[in-house]
Amino acid sequence: MTDDAPETDREISLGVPQGVLESLPEDGQNAAADMKQAVAGLERSLREAVDSADSDSEAVGYAVDAIEHLEDRMETYDDFVPELRAWGQSPIYAIAWRNLYAEVIAQLYEHEWLAAHIDRERNYRLVEDGIRFGD
Repeated sequence: MTDDAPETDREISLGVPQGVLESLPEDGQNAAADMKQAVAGLERSLREAVDSADSDSEAVGYAVDAIEHLEDRMETYDDFVPELRAWGQSPIYAIAWRNLYAEVIAQLYEHEWLAAHIDRERNYRLVEDGIRFGD
C-alpha cells in the first residue's frame, strides 16, 4: 500500500447482515431500522474521514478507531446479557446489537486495502501506549 493511493482504492461499504436482522423478534422492526441507521451513519462517517485522510496510514487509523469503538460497544452489550437474564428479561436485542458490531468489524476486515494494515496499526498502538509483553 502506498501513501498516495487514489481515493477509489479506499472505498468503504458496510451493511446490516441479514442474519442479524433475522435474529430479531417479529416486533423488532424498530431495532432493525435503528441498526440500519447506525451502520449507515458509521459508513458515512468513515467514508468522510477516509476521503479527507492525507495518507493510507491516516485512513487506516480512522478504521482502527472505528473498530475500537465497536469493540467497546460489543463489550457493553455483552455485559447486558447476563444482567437481563438475571432479571428474567430476554437479552435478544443486546445479543443482536453485539452480533451486529462483530459483523461490522468483520466487514471492515473484508476491505482488501484495510485488511493487511489494521492489525499492524493496532499493534503499533499497543506499543505506543507503553504496553510491553513479558515485563
